[in-house]
Amino acid sequence: MTDQTNNNIEAAVFRRLLDHLDNHKEVQNIELMNLADFCRNCLAKWYVASAAEQGQTIDYEQAREIIYRMPYSEWKEKYQTAATAEQLAAMQAKQTAKKHADT
Repeated sequence: MTDQTNNNIEAAVFRRLLDHLDNHKEVQNIELMNLADFCRNCLAKWYVASAAEQGQTIDYEQAREIIYRMPYSEWKEKYQTAATAEQLAAMQAKQTAKKHADT
């Protein structure tokens, strides 16, 4: 497989991931973080970093609009729900475990 073919496949997979997330707005970022250790905001940060590696400049809010397919403020207002006590506890436990693992 050529590098270009591989890049095309990876780009298609990324677009499919964004489609999937867009079709499942009910999935909250905290759930993604608790289960997979990344969320839509992480994708936006990775987008900014990857653009910089290619010599391109895109700011975080622009990247979030690409990932969320709308301004983040609009997505948050329409789709973000309050985190439950259980979700917050799971996030805290994960952060505590990570701190212990790093030391």
